Amino acid sequence: MKISTISIAEYCVRGDFEDIPIRNLQIINFNLPHAHLAGGFAEIVFRHKRNGAISTDLRSIIPNDTKLFAQASIEESINCFVTCDSKAEAIYKTISSEHKMNFDFWDINITVNDRIGILPF
Repeated sequence: MKISTISIAEYCVRGDFEDIPIRNLQIINFNLPHAHLAGGFAEIVFRHKRNGAISTDLRSIIPNDTKLFAQASIEESINCFVTCDSKAEAIYKTISSEHKMNFDFWDINITVNDRIGILPF
């Protein structure tokens, strides 16, 4: 499992860094290619927000979402973005409307059964 330095920073706003199981995670640093793509993603989201295509009260932290999605898009080994932040899916879908995402968005608040159905075991 991978974690972004951006997610670590977000967690540390209210959580303690020592509570993150760093030894069990691969850390992905935010770098120049991520920044370049994130700028494009943010432009898409802010344009849709200005045009009223997405709710203006939807998110106040759009830039962090776009940075995380840029990292996931660039890192070839990432095929799924897992989060408990249900509101981020609207940002993902907005970006996806103009840029093909190469990873899925999974909200852990939605059961696996509801997301993909009953597994055939």
